[in-house]
Amino acid sequence: MKETRGKNKNLIEAGNPRLLKRALKGGTEYYLYLEYHYGYNHENGSSIRRVESLSLRIMASPKKAADKQRNKETIELAKRIRYERSQEFLESKEGYRLRKDQSVNFLSYFEAYIKKYNKKDVRVLEMALRDFKKFLTEQYPYYAQRIEPRQMTKQMMEAFAKFLLEHHRGTGVASVYRRFKKVVNRGVAEGLFKDSPCKGIIVDSKEDMLVKDILSEEELKKLFATHYDRENRVIRRAFAMTCFSGIRFCDLKVLTYGDADYENRVISFRQRKTDGHSKKSGVVIPLNDMLLEIIGPKPTDATDDTLIFPLPSMESCLKSLRFWVKQAGIKKHITWHCGRHTFGTQLLANGANIKVVADLLGHSSLKYVNTYVRAVDEQKKKALDSLPKIEL
Repeated sequence: MKETRGKNKNLIEAGNPRLLKRALKGGTEYYLYLEYHYGYNHENGSSIRRVESLSLRIMASPKKAADKQRNKETIELAKRIRYERSQEFLESKEGYRLRKDQSVNFLSYFEAYIKKYNKKDVRVLEMALRDFKKFLTEQYPYYAQRIEPRQMTKQMMEAFAKFLLEHHRGTGVASVYRRFKKVVNRGVAEGLFKDSPCKGIIVDSKEDMLVKDILSEEELKKLFATHYDRENRVIRRAFAMTCFSGIRFCDLKVLTYGDADYENRVISFRQRKTDGHSKKSGVVIPLNDMLLEIIGPKPTDATDDTLIFPLPSMESCLKSLRFWVKQAGIKKHITWHCGRHTFGTQLLANGANIKVVADLLGHSSLKYVNTYVRAVDEQKKKALDSLPKIEL
């Protein structure tokens, strides 16, 4: 149980009212209460206070995990009550009124925002909403179906940031949190929030590290040598294209035969992720014999708008990939984006210039490619550490 320590060792959370605890007789339990401050008596200088019992108790020194969790949940409930009482206290003491808009269900507001959103990162917005709903279900079940902006405290947002870090790997966590804050900030602008509860909360995505799994050369050979009943040939070709060209899934699924120049042996397209806000959104990839074989010849009935890889949904593709990896006996968490990371690290491991790798991946700077350099260095270190030990 983490408490806010100040001059008063019984203080749990500051504010007006503030949340405190007091030991019961015997010292094995504390009861929780609120203390309101109304100012000072100018005649004797004493503080004018009022106490409200919450009828909530916590154990003084819990040892079992279940008791610690019960303490944690009770304190969370007390903190939510304290916040609600503080709003009521402001209304009665200072005439402060929350706007009517602040009684809306933020989850419904978020859903409506997504429906009107027409940019390409809508999938990440949807992920942010799913994560927030899951977070509420697990840690704030009382608000799982409805939560008003006034109930979204900074403490809750800190817990949500921690939740995201525990449930996402790599740079994705920062992207999800940015989209969540985008909706909150829109709510601030529209008067739903008096102030952003996300202010000052930073999610460290560890962008200087490559934390997604990558496939080694041996694992690539093992994967593509693995076949199973009812395998999807298009998915095999598409993942091979990702591993040997670095194309993202979002670009891969919309590649058409019009993008492929068979005569000059290149494929060119604009990256959906950066199109419109980067000078290097256009990418040109040379097609060697293997990539030409993966793409295959243009079918006689195909037009320039015909998809090269007519893939099912992202969820189906991911499910198929994970089943394939499992059948190959590879014990790694492989996603479609891991194919892109595999491509970058394999190029560098085989001596490619870092600038060339950045160009092939469509990066406008070397910042992200440096993560592959560090991954290759780590692989080299592991290789050296695997050598037998000798005594001189």
